[in-house]
Amino acid sequence: MFENLKRKIDYILNGKRNPAPQNKTPLTSSLTENMITLRKLFPYSMDLNNRELVVGKSKVQLISCEGMISMDRLIHGAIEPLMKLSDLDPSPDEIRDFIMNKSIMSQEQKEIYSLEELLQMIMSGFVAILIDGVEIGFVIGMQGFNFRSISEPTNEANELGSKEAFVEAIRINLSMIRRRAKSPNLRFEPANIGVQSKTDVCLIYLADRVSHKLLKEVRKKLSKVNLDMILDSSYLRPFLENHPLSLFSSVGTTERPDTLLGKINEGRVAILVDGSPYALIVPFLFSENFKSFDDYAHRPYFATFVRLLKYLSFYISFLLPGGYVAISTFHPELLPHALLFSVAAAEETTPFSLMIEAIFIYLVFEILREAGIRLPSAVGHTIGIVGALVIGDAAVNAGLIGAPMVMVVAITAICAFCVPQLYEPIMLLRFVFIILGGVGGLFGVSLGAVCVSAKICSMNSFHIPMTAPLSPLDYRWITDSVLFAGIRKLSGKGLKIQNVSGSEIKDGEGDE
Repeated sequence: MFENLKRKIDYILNGKRNPAPQNKTPLTSSLTENMITLRKLFPYSMDLNNRELVVGKSKVQLISCEGMISMDRLIHGAIEPLMKLSDLDPSPDEIRDFIMNKSIMSQEQKEIYSLEELLQMIMSGFVAILIDGVEIGFVIGMQGFNFRSISEPTNEANELGSKEAFVEAIRINLSMIRRRAKSPNLRFEPANIGVQSKTDVCLIYLADRVSHKLLKEVRKKLSKVNLDMILDSSYLRPFLENHPLSLFSSVGTTERPDTLLGKINEGRVAILVDGSPYALIVPFLFSENFKSFDDYAHRPYFATFVRLLKYLSFYISFLLPGGYVAISTFHPELLPHALLFSVAAAEETTPFSLMIEAIFIYLVFEILREAGIRLPSAVGHTIGIVGALVIGDAAVNAGLIGAPMVMVVAITAICAFCVPQLYEPIMLLRFVFIILGGVGGLFGVSLGAVCVSAKICSMNSFHIPMTAPLSPLDYRWITDSVLFAGIRKLSGKGLKIQNVSGSEIKDGEGDE
């Protein structure tokens, strides 16, 4: 990231250029030799375009990738200025000086010293300029590739607030963030990850809010990513998690620029990946799975009620099936008599035990859900109708499952969709608790609930307990975790994630 700066400093002090970094092919003063070597490095590819111009008596090559640049910007920003310069019969050094100091071909413009760096830049939408007789090259930003327009969030829908969501182009995403926060403390730190893909990655943080120890550790973890291809932000999640095999993720995601800014204002670090419409956020607390942007737009009492409702839905979604199997199989005395007779009458005609019945119906439900997601939208709606007929009516009439079990499945499915961020662990926990309830009764369900709670409490995200601020208890953060006290009360606190109770990173540690 600082290679160009080091070369410029060396040039000022010593009057000469630094060579290209090791393991890279340096540019030479011979344009023909550079083009031959370039074709050897990038052979048999139809998207590599080069156009030779004669400026005065010097040859100049314009190199780009097809479909990555805007031809209008190239003609008006680069070709026309060079053609006008041709009338003055400039030398190669005069052309170089014109590009460096006397023209603004693009807002993004820098020097390059190796052919590998040239290839990386032109594949990002830049145009490279090589001059015969000059041993350095220039790249200018002429991006003109197509991308999806800004649309509404799909997984973080809201009633109030912004309707903008991230897109796949990282530059557009950065502009949406900068437009909302015009502070010089908002930093965009670039990086390239992926041996083959050389994917653009950007760390986003507020310099006056983030802990430098946290920032240093995020950089360290990203530096250890050794994948060939980074095709989505989810490729980086396992490298950022302290517990990659855990059911619950310690890395948050968001597709909303306003949510991202709210998180980094608390001292967190966000990571954007080119080609992905989702940003990663670290550290991430378990309680944040139950928050939404609408909480900050509604009245405090209503937002608190909705959050408590989400917590209740979460526990119902995986405890109810196992609890129903356990009570109906081992503890029928806990059911009211009217309900007990209904359950007994429904299960009398079914050939399977309640545990097998519950596992079967949830497997069918997950198959139908997956089919509905993968099929085209025009056909996907049909899956819901088929599922309702198969599970709700035909299976009951055929005597495969009981009607009470259908009600349990419907309730738990709806509850799970109240906290979509936790659907993956909920889906697996359902089956675990059904087996625990069918084998060990309420004792097995209780033991499983204790183990899940202990596991969540034992996890941390970048040296911050995931269950904070509930465990360990921190009254300063309670008003924006389980409860919501309102924007007016929260605005004056200036809370930072590194100062929450139980944190091992504090302000002033690891300062740069």
